[in-house]
Amino acid sequence: MGSMPAAFIAAHAHADDADLARALVEHAGGLALRMRDDGLSTDVKTSVSDVVTDADRAAENFVAQALEALRPEDGVVGEEGASRASSSGRTWVIDPVDGTYNFSRGSDYFCSALALVEGAPSNPDKILVGAVHRPAQGSTWVAARGRATHNGSPLPQLEDARLEDLALATYLHPRSMKDEAVRAAWTDAVRDAATIRMWGAGSVDLATVAAGGIGGWLQHSVADWDWLPGKALVEAAGGVASKVEAGGVVWCVAGNRRVVADVTARLANHV
Repeated sequence: MGSMPAAFIAAHAHADDADLARALVEHAGGLALRMRDDGLSTDVKTSVSDVVTDADRAAENFVAQALEALRPEDGVVGEEGASRASSSGRTWVIDPVDGTYNFSRGSDYFCSALALVEGAPSNPDKILVGAVHRPAQGSTWVAARGRATHNGSPLPQLEDARLEDLALATYLHPRSMKDEAVRAAWTDAVRDAATIRMWGAGSVDLATVAAGGIGGWLQHSVADWDWLPGKALVEAAGGVASKVEAGGVVWCVAGNRRVVADVTARLANHV
């Protein structure tokens, strides 16, 4: 175990889950940013826009080591392969660098994120904690005990508003644009939004939705680590984060109650 995990473990031996989650994403995000400054090694996964760097692996390894020492009975699932079975019924779901393509190209639109859940991560009984840290901006969002915060300050509750009056953050890979059923469902869902934005880091998008900076979020076939941290934030801020099947795929939709109802109603036309 390296000196950084050992020092972190000693400093957080008595931290509660929310404080530990906050510290983990802040340290993981800071580690990734420092490694980028020193130069990255990048590998392609499924496409030129789906990549992994040595910083992703190092940040995930750091979180996994810390959790092995501090929460040995909890399970761990990480995007880059970290895995430990749970004996407590709780699992930490880790995304060491969300928005890796952005990160690898020098953009600041990326984050480190994690969630602590009860039950199966693919369908948890409860999300206990969600945490997202955007290191380039020094921004940290945490959801715990029904409360969402940004850098320690409570987020206001989301107010209902129509899709037509709001911007929608979304993503559709060019491969999916070739699938007529998926493309039709997506087009129908987003076409009445005030505007749409694609930034490529779902947890940053969802944290921004929770903070009221953008109206809603829509994406299909979302991995647990890209969904659960932000879902916790949106729900703790009084919003809705739900899944709906349309066009042969499962969509994740998040935002205030009105905008989620608007988007899911449009997707329902493509079931």
